[in-house]
Amino acid sequence: MAASLGDDQDEISGINVTPLVDVVLVLLVIFMITAPTLYQNALNVQLPQAQTGSDQTKTTMQIVVNQAGDITVDKKPYTLEALGSYVEESHPVASIIMADKKTEHGRVISVIDLLKAHGVQKFSFGVERQ
Repeated sequence: MAASLGDDQDEISGINVTPLVDVVLVLLVIFMITAPTLYQNALNVQLPQAQTGSDQTKTTMQIVVNQAGDITVDKKPYTLEALGSYVEESHPVASIIMADKKTEHGRVISVIDLLKAHGVQKFSFGVERQ
């Protein structure tokens, strides 16, 4: 009554579900990332009109500060004072500051202070992925 270890006629009694679980989890992550974008674009809504509403199309302004501390917006050079008047005219909701890594810290702080003084409360810093 010894059992044989090398019997080729045994059927496979189980299915390996690990690859299936991996694929399902990847699809779940993809759907979780893309669903909010698809949902927002799919909404067909007619917004009511009001005289006191603000234009939400002017959302983000990209400010570039190079190594020398020169400021450019849309490939146009600005001084701090000129940038202040530009921000006051355009009323951006948010700003992305693309500062060179060798830019003086004080220059970037001046730009942030100017943005906050003119009502821009949301800003972020542009970086490159490694």
